[in-house]
Amino acid sequence: MNTFKNIFDQYNWNDTLTSILSKTETDVIRALSHPNRGLEDFKALVSPAAKPFLEEMAQISSQVTKKRFGNTIQMYAPMYLSNECQNICTYCGFSMTNKIPRRTLTDQEILREVDFLKSKGYNHVLLVTGEANKTVGVEYIKKAIQLIRSKFANITIEVQPLDQSDYELLKKSGLYAVLVYQETYHRQEYKHHHPKGRKSNFDYRLETPDRLGRAGIHKIGLGALFGLEDWRADSFFTALHLQYLQKTYWKTKYSISFPRLRPHSGGLEPKVAMTDSDLVQLICAYRLFDEDVELSMSTRESEVFREHIVTLGITSISAESKTNPGGYVVEPQSLEQFEISDERPTEEVVQMLKNKGLDVVWKDWAYNWQ
Repeated sequence: MNTFKNIFDQYNWNDTLTSILSKTETDVIRALSHPNRGLEDFKALVSPAAKPFLEEMAQISSQVTKKRFGNTIQMYAPMYLSNECQNICTYCGFSMTNKIPRRTLTDQEILREVDFLKSKGYNHVLLVTGEANKTVGVEYIKKAIQLIRSKFANITIEVQPLDQSDYELLKKSGLYAVLVYQETYHRQEYKHHHPKGRKSNFDYRLETPDRLGRAGIHKIGLGALFGLEDWRADSFFTALHLQYLQKTYWKTKYSISFPRLRPHSGGLEPKVAMTDSDLVQLICAYRLFDEDVELSMSTRESEVFREHIVTLGITSISAESKTNPGGYVVEPQSLEQFEISDERPTEEVVQMLKNKGLDVVWKDWAYNWQ
């Protein structure tokens, strides 16, 4: 069975990075001059040669976003259900080697968290767990979705990669979207950061979006964790992955997220720094590469950065996020997966968006479970 791995194996990481770094001003001008941009254009737009064109990229990105999505931006909230995890990941506060109190929410605790999010207006929730099959496996996730499906228009999950049959089961229970980040597409560096647990299987994770596509999941979220390896190369492979999925599973919607390494328990320093300017460049590059893909910005980023970026291509944003199970009301002091940067309450973020001339929507534009 053909999967993205067949495409991925045709590329060499070092050759790809060299190709990106060798792009010239002429390549950037060519990429900006026509609307039907391909992967070579994307390379040019994320290359160092594109830095002097950042203002022009931002202007075009803003225009494209307004044309495709109007003056709207979607609000969502993550809800952490468990910090149980059987993996060792060098960058995560939930890593199995971290000696922290483990917690998995009960049905009643989940509903208490839901009540808080509903009081804030949220109609799109992202359920997050560590990767622990015995504690928070498919049955636990299925039960959680069924428990809250009448409360939200859209339910998304970010959990361990599953088999196609599992995704089909969860879809029937009310699942709308799945986020599954490769973390890094550098095979050797991936193994370094994931030495133990099911997550150490690079290929199984790489082929997860294929299983999601075959299962008919409505939306798939992709991304890399910036700081583990060179952000330009990782972003190219994400774009390559996106292009393959769009051609193969054309009925499915797609989103891209931009997580940068944030402090956590047992913290890991970024191997490759990604500046704010780099991230602005990347967001604009994705918007110019694909006018339809949704681009999401979490509370990992600072207030100032988020205020500047929301009109340049971003289509969804979180606010007042908690990255610990029960973090909203059940157990606010439990250990977070990582530290957030923008800690403003939802109401303040909503007002900021309105001040930017944006209309806030609380569910996905094209789907409503209820």
